[in-house]
Amino acid sequence: MATIPTPVLSGKVALITGGSKGIGACVAASLARLGAKVVINYGRDTAAAEAMVSDKLGGSDNAVAVQADAGSVAGVESLVKATVDRFGKIDILIPNAGVLQMKTVSATTEADFDLSFTLNVKGPYFLVQKAIPHMSSGSSIVLISTTQNFASTVSPPYTLYCATKGAIDQMGRTMSKDLQATKGINVNVVSPGPTGTDLFYQGKSEQILKMIASLNPQNRIGTPEEVAEAIVFLCRPEARWITGQNIRVNGGQA
Repeated sequence: MATIPTPVLSGKVALITGGSKGIGACVAASLARLGAKVVINYGRDTAAAEAMVSDKLGGSDNAVAVQADAGSVAGVESLVKATVDRFGKIDILIPNAGVLQMKTVSATTEADFDLSFTLNVKGPYFLVQKAIPHMSSGSSIVLISTTQNFASTVSPPYTLYCATKGAIDQMGRTMSKDLQATKGINVNVVSPGPTGTDLFYQGKSEQILKMIASLNPQNRIGTPEEVAEAIVFLCRPEARWITGQNIRVNGGQA
């Protein structure tokens, strides 16, 4: 009688901010299919988060949704505590929550700046800080940046967003040296190109979408599942020799 192979991430515990929708939800579902216990963080939509746990993550024995402000120190502390209280440790950390404000330099207010840097930079930084005492050698951290930071030309309204993701790029580069040397933790960055989430499509005309797709050699927009699988690969044992890298998941756009 053939034995059923053990899922590759069985026994692992993953914490994902912004995990109830879009790319984060796809990552969470993929990790759950591979056997991981999953904690997803969300901001406001409790119904969507609870549906995610019951429908895609194997129910309350295997997953939990935690509401918290992923941009505050108190919020990320509560996320880490909820994860450790429920599952005892953290093996996979994906600070995925973020905000994209289309702001030129002239149009940016101090409140815009503070919101973007709080959620996109401060939150991930302190989430890593609070999580690492509960992570052991062989654990993985995947930060999320953007392909826009590699493009030869960038539309001015992306200035504020790219500034925050530039900080993420450097965090990944330097944290990888620190955490691999001191804790044996791999740190990588994934930089998606345009990705067809509900948030991405919101407010864009068919003409704009066709123009964006035309910038890609495959003449289309990427899917959340395609980005998620790259993130998940970096959490698998096969990626143990990959750290300090910034991987562009964009179909060859830049």
